[in-house]
Amino acid sequence: MILIVNTTADTSVTDELKKRMSECTTDFEVIEAESLKISHCIGCNYCWLKTPGECTIKDDYEMILKKVVHADQMWVVSDTALGFIDHKGKNVYDRMIPALTMYLKFYKGQLRHVPRYQKLPDIGLIYLGSADKAFLKRWNERAALNFMRKSLGVFERDELKEAVSCMC
Repeated sequence: MILIVNTTADTSVTDELKKRMSECTTDFEVIEAESLKISHCIGCNYCWLKTPGECTIKDDYEMILKKVVHADQMWVVSDTALGFIDHKGKNVYDRMIPALTMYLKFYKGQLRHVPRYQKLPDIGLIYLGSADKAFLKRWNERAALNFMRKSLGVFERDELKEAVSCMC
């Protein structure tokens, strides 16, 4: 299953993705998260120590996390701010932390947290606005590596056809 989380107000992006995706697969879900309350991670470590796998912050992200741990791919659609993804898009990545444990192991020569679940999604990013694409590509690769998954790539708004080719 492919999960697409749109944190922007621009639903034309997801409308176009739905159209293109329906040509190659029906196993996808789009979450329009722009109006959802997705707080930032507060670094309390409760999701590791006190309530394993469950974030202490009770907001709309709980619903998204339950879908993330069953997805094969997760794509985040984000606006940009200051040359990077904006806070809403970043919160989606950061709040995936409960899917990991506090235990560490070496993965591809680097120390990483052990995933809590057998299945976690590969991660892709579609961004609207201006940013350093090479930097975002490297950042997304590192974010995916944190979950012992692969990056599906980083695409600008006008590269949706290319992004869908990575989804199908």
